[in-house]
Formats: sequence, structure tokens, C-alpha cells
Amino acid sequence: MEHHHNHEHGHHHHHEVSGKNLLLTIILNVFITAAQIIGGVVSGSLALLSDALHNFSDVMALLIAWWANKVSSKESSDEKTFGYKRAEIIAALFNASVLAGIGIYLIVEGVAKFFHPESIDSDIVIYLAILGIVFNFASVLLIKEDAKDNLNMKAAYLHMLSDVMTSVAVLIGGLAMKYFGAFWIDPVITIAIALYLIQTSFSLMRETTAILMQFSPKHLHVKEIEQVVLEFKEVENLHHLHIWRLNDKEIHLEAHVDFKENLALQEVTAIISQIEEELEEHFGITHVTLQAEFERDDHKHLIYNKGCNHV
Repeated sequence: MEHHHNHEHGHHHHHEVSGKNLLLTIILNVFITAAQIIGGVVSGSLALLSDALHNFSDVMALLIAWWANKVSSKESSDEKTFGYKRAEIIAALFNASVLAGIGIYLIVEGVAKFFHPESIDSDIVIYLAILGIVFNFASVLLIKEDAKDNLNMKAAYLHMLSDVMTSVAVLIGGLAMKYFGAFWIDPVITIAIALYLIQTSFSLMRETTAILMQFSPKHLHVKEIEQVVLEFKEVENLHHLHIWRLNDKEIHLEAHVDFKENLALQEVTAIISQIEEELEEHFGITHVTLQAEFERDDHKHLIYNKGCNHV
């Protein structure tokens, strides 16, 4: 069994998550949450309290993101051969689920508030909404780079971005209440934002669940991979193929390779190394495990699972 790690090829460098930026973002959000809870109670604004709840969920999400970032970099061991690399994926799924829950909560509260509007201190709402916009936007800028190729940070980034929009909705509601007495605007905007939150969180939940279920990455097609491998003149067949993502950065592939001739082990090793390079070059597969075979009597289906359809 040949095991190859392709990390040294340098085609897929990934941005390292900044712990300092994450910590600063957490501090900013703790401050926003505390200010909005006090402001919501004093002003009697449900919108502010809802925004505070939203921000509190972000504090939790960011703490989980920070924890997952630390844990996922732990070394592998005899008992944990992959280490904790999926900690970030589990955390991202949790964050996305919380985001969906908050979206549903905001819709329920928004509908209730729409039918039962209350008079509130709009000045406090306006000032704290502006504070929320400024601090949340600063948070977005702090973790924007980290969110590009890290699912867990993407979840936290979506939390921050949704907070900016929620604070904007609260600000508009506050201004509408102050100058026009239009109490219905705030819940309408809140419901619209909540629907967006649910949509984005479900998208992230689908992606993280696909990784945990070891589905093949969407951009990879097994027939194309087979075609690249069969271009090697020494190869007869590729079968028992499995492709999965360990996390949002590492793609693994394992398969059996039939050779046309009974080649020397040194030749087989050289050919497998070439196949590995081709797979990394064409498909970005970072870890390849190929089992070399000659005239072995086994199932030759490209995808084979007992009791399932074969490709």
C-alpha cells in the first residue's frame, strides 16, 4: 500500500487564522452585547434585546471558533491518527445551526411585535444601533481574510455580517419610530434579515454535513479522475475508489490500481508517484493512497459498495 502526502507541492497554500484578530473580535462583541442588553431594558426595545441576543450568540460562536482553531492544530496520536482536524467542521456546523435558530426566533418575535407594537425610547435605540454597526463592521474587517478558506471562520464571519445588517435594521426602525411613529418598519426588516440568515446558515450546514458524511467534493468527478489515471500506459484498471474531505482544506483519495504487467516494486512506486502528482495538479487532492495489484480476482467497479449500485 503506497501512502503519499502532497503538501510539499505548494499549489494549495492556506491562510493561517489569526488568534489575535479573533480575540479582539470577541472583546468587541462582549461590549456590544452588554451595551445592548442594558439599552434594551432601559428603552423597552425588543429589537435591541433581539440584537443583543444575536450578538451574544456571536460571542459564543467566536469562542467556539477560537477553541476549534486551537484544537484542530493539535498533533496526531496513536489513538487519534487524524488529530483534531475535524473540530473546526463540527464547530462550523454548530455555529450554522445556531444562526438558523436565531433566524427562526427573530421571525417569531418580529411577527409578534408587528401585531403588538409598543412605544419605546427611540434615541437609545438609534445610538446603540450606530454603536453596533461600527463595532460589528470592525469585527467583519478583522476576520474577513480568515473567512476566505476556513469554514469555521466563514461561519463566524456570517454571524458578524448578519449583525451589521441587524443593527442597520434596528437603526432604521429607531429613526422611523422617532420621526414618523412607524413602529411596524422594525419587525418587517428584522423578518427579512432573519430569512436571509436562515438561507445562508442552511447553505453552510449542507457543506459541513457533506464533509462529515465523507461525500466527494462537488467539484470533483470520479470519471475524470479515472480518465487521468488510465492515461498511464502501465495501468489496466482503477477501482474501489473513495474520495472525501478531511476538513475544508484537505482532500483524500484511496483506490486500487491494476497494472498490466507484473512490474518490479521500484517501477510501481515510481508510477504511483507520477499518478499522485497528476491528481494533485489536476484536482488538488492532497493525500493519495493507492493499492497496487496485478491479476487479482476482485470486483473491478470504479465505485464498489456491497448492496449498492456500481459505477
